[in-house]
Amino acid sequence: MILHNSSVKKHGVKAVILTGGRDFGRCSVASRLPRALWPLADKPVLQRLVEHISSQGISRIAICCDSDADLLRDRLSAAGDAQVSFHDEPLPRGTAGCILDAAADNDELFVVFNANVVVQPDIGSMIEAHRKDGADMTIMFNPSSNGEPFSSELAQVYICGRSVLEHIPPEGYFDVKEGLVPELIGKGKTIRAMEMPADIGNFWSWHQYIRAVGGFLTKAGSRQGGFEGYRRLAAKDVWVGDDAKIHPGARIFGPVIIGQRADIAEDAVIFGPTMIGKGVAIGKGALVQSSVLWDDSGIGENCEVSGCLVDRHANLPNGTVAEGRAVVCDQGGAIQNAVGHIRSLVSKKTDRLRIQAGRMPQISNKMTPDLPGLAVSSGFVLRGVAIISVVTLLLWSYWPTIVDLWGVWQRSDEYSCGLLVPFLALYVIWARRHSLAGLDIKPTMWGLLAFVAAQALRGIGVVLWLASAERLSFVLSIASLVLLLFGWQVLRKTSSVLLFLCLMMPLPNSVHSEVMLPLQNAATASAVFCLEMFGYSVVREGNIIHLGDTTVAVAEACNGLRMVTAFFVIIGWVALLVQRSWWEKMIALISGLPIAMLCNTIRLTITAIAFTMLSAEKWEGVFHDFGGYVMMPLALAVIVLELWLITKLTTVPQRQPQAIIVSKKSD
Repeated sequence: MILHNSSVKKHGVKAVILTGGRDFGRCSVASRLPRALWPLADKPVLQRLVEHISSQGISRIAICCDSDADLLRDRLSAAGDAQVSFHDEPLPRGTAGCILDAAADNDELFVVFNANVVVQPDIGSMIEAHRKDGADMTIMFNPSSNGEPFSSELAQVYICGRSVLEHIPPEGYFDVKEGLVPELIGKGKTIRAMEMPADIGNFWSWHQYIRAVGGFLTKAGSRQGGFEGYRRLAAKDVWVGDDAKIHPGARIFGPVIIGQRADIAEDAVIFGPTMIGKGVAIGKGALVQSSVLWDDSGIGENCEVSGCLVDRHANLPNGTVAEGRAVVCDQGGAIQNAVGHIRSLVSKKTDRLRIQAGRMPQISNKMTPDLPGLAVSSGFVLRGVAIISVVTLLLWSYWPTIVDLWGVWQRSDEYSCGLLVPFLALYVIWARRHSLAGLDIKPTMWGLLAFVAAQALRGIGVVLWLASAERLSFVLSIASLVLLLFGWQVLRKTSSVLLFLCLMMPLPNSVHSEVMLPLQNAATASAVFCLEMFGYSVVREGNIIHLGDTTVAVAEACNGLRMVTAFFVIIGWVALLVQRSWWEKMIALISGLPIAMLCNTIRLTITAIAFTMLSAEKWEGVFHDFGGYVMMPLALAVIVLELWLITKLTTVPQRQPQAIIVSKKSD
């Protein structure tokens, strides 16, 4: 059910739009133009959001921004009878702080949006559900991709009543997630979560912007109607501006929107979803797919552009191959022309190789302009050289420790699985590459202090002949360098992988000696118990088992430590890869010890029974060794069964549309 416009106005609803600030230093496009003004068809995303809010019956709209109020005011056109006010925040106030600053005496309900959205939601139904539930705050989530409710990212849309304002401090930074929500929980307020019917297309980087625009165009192609000022071709998902020129030999496969005054030359091929702005020129034989081209940009002849954002007035010379990058216009025309002339002298093959080397995200440098056609920025090159140099020096410094670990892995059955740990950790990092690419890189000098502390621990290990301290300092040094080069956010994201690296190290000698004998005795006792359950007459002498005329010795290698370490490596790796809650992963890790001991007991029992039947020593040895390998699939099957049971016992019903995060009644 959709809430009527008059009902929205009657209840004193105000919309608060948070535009944020410019992204100086990380994204050249966002440094020049705020994300709220990035185009969507022929209008900025902020303009479309304001018009949508006004059409939903909310007439009072507050736009909170960081020092860009004048620019936003100039670019924003009137939207119906909406009363738009701008709040320029000279100092960061946070999401909740902006709500308090935008509030007026007659405001009873606040609908908070992030300006960077491309799909506008049904505000009326959200407000109605919020009031029906009697919540103090409702938090919106994008639809989940794996079928589990509220497992996706936040939609950055909040609905809250006036009562929450008293919990927001009048000064300083105060965010909704880190500040207001914990405060409301402490005060016994009710907070609800609601899943949006469709993804609203949030974006913070140009990669996300391209994906969001693609989703917007794909949905536009499936519905009737179109865009104002555009005509729809015979193909239902291609829109063309009135003054656009398309050569009959050009081929277009939607969804594609082409702005006014655009010029598409002969043999050009365009694959959607693609958005082409006003005045864009695409040369003969050019290929453009899954990209966004802003106004007055140019694509030369025989260019290949895929997954790119091309800035206003930026031009790609003939024969350029660009994939997965942002092409930003240079402010100096002479430099741009010189670069274009030099590039025209280079063969197409060399140009392809050079630009393909720049597929990694660019890191802009304030001192060096971002020139179109240059694939790798100087800031990226310097950072890459620094990382390679630091890794090389770290490996050289710890080479004796690495050689020592290699020897342990080769001669010790208990810790041979440690050889796999570094490779498994690298695979986890590769699997998380997309989430890591979106993190902010903020180097901090705290990493240098942590590195000094790690080296101090290493020095203690050298002086006191403690090999375990030297090995531990190796992992701590890696963690400190991650903090030094990338910052706290990346360290938190990779902390579990760094902790997993500790499994490649053997236990200290003192701990190993204390653990080995109890495990050996426990393995012997459990095997004797199982044999007696099967009706065998068993006599135990220490770690030697007598079954009639057969004698089985439970050696140190059979104590189960090898199976315990192997299981912890496998379970830890699986826990890093699977999408489960932290407590489910903790249960799996804790259960690794009893599962390993159970499998070791089964192996010893079966081996002892087999020794009573086999006479040849060679067959006894083969069976003894083969039994250890057979237990690995059995243990993995037990772990999979355990995770399956946890899922069945804790799965939330899929029909439940909402979930109560906190619901308490205050005194």
